[in-house]
Amino acid sequence: MGSTLQGAAEAGPEGPIALSILLASLAATPTPPPEFDENLVTPGPWGFIIILFIAVVTILLILDMTRRVRRTRYRAEVRERLEREQAPEQAQEQDDPPKGA
Repeated sequence: MGSTLQGAAEAGPEGPIALSILLASLAATPTPPPEFDENLVTPGPWGFIIILFIAVVTILLILDMTRRVRRTRYRAEVRERLEREQAPEQAQEQDDPPKGA
């Protein structure tokens, strides 16, 4: 069996009529003209204030995130540097026999 349109066409003598009714109902109908001038509609001062607020909050969040990532990266570099400095000292302590035994 084919698609819905093919099934309507193969349904018998009333098939082409049903198909034409289906296609007529699916045809685009013109939209009524708007009751207002679309060029004069603006968000107004509240819309501007809300968009400004969202923009400022977004910028502040980006700055805070950048600061936190930079701080985390710096702490990791310092930790690696301290581990590299302590590694030879720990290796030397493990090689030396304990005194007093």
